[in-house]
Amino acid sequence: MTLLLHKGAEPATIEQLAMIPLPQETRSYKPVAHHELANMLSSMAANLLPEFELVNTQFGLARDGAKMFGLHTFKNGDSALGLSIGFRNSYDRSLSVGIALGAQVFCCDNLCLHGELKILRKHTSNVHADIDGLALSAIYRSRSAFNQIKQDAETMKEIPMSDDEAYRMLGLVYGRGIITPRQIPVVKKEWLEPSHDAFAGRNLWSFYNAVTEALKSSPPQSIMERHLAIHKQLMNHVAA
Repeated sequence: MTLLLHKGAEPATIEQLAMIPLPQETRSYKPVAHHELANMLSSMAANLLPEFELVNTQFGLARDGAKMFGLHTFKNGDSALGLSIGFRNSYDRSLSVGIALGAQVFCCDNLCLHGELKILRKHTSNVHADIDGLALSAIYRSRSAFNQIKQDAETMKEIPMSDDEAYRMLGLVYGRGIITPRQIPVVKKEWLEPSHDAFAGRNLWSFYNAVTEALKSSPPQSIMERHLAIHKQLMNHVAA
């Protein structure tokens, strides 16, 4: 299972995105094509981030293509983290067009998002006039978001965490709705027996990745919000 293929989503290619019929436009509803959004973001990133190389693109579809979730991942040097641009779109009016910025941990495909979900536009009459400029602004900010993630990761590695502290934080992230009851055992297992050697250290970064591993089973419509929420929660803990 790859990064964006969470519960309820199926893998897709850019060609398959293009084959999904676009809903009929109305006076108040203007659909945005899945494949056009994906291509626009990758093209903009190639022009604005010349020091980064696109190394992977993933797409997930849900509800027979009515919902689309995508991730462009870029690499710069030998860092264990790659810059990521996550995005989503819908043809059933259930989700606004959205972008989230951050990083991907290459060893495990865990996603680390920073800041807030950038809602580009609801699918209203002027969506196409606005979307290019808003996407451009988001990609300009992606470099700083990536650098902030790298800095946050190093900060979290310096904060030791005992089992009891991890269990207390586990209760907090569950109580705040970041993870579900079914994800609690996954976090505990990944904390006690990390699947990847990079997270063997008993620190806040290890706990972060235990949670993001569990979030892979989240419903696709909430995945970006939950990744943003765990990052904010743990960085608030750092600042406390």
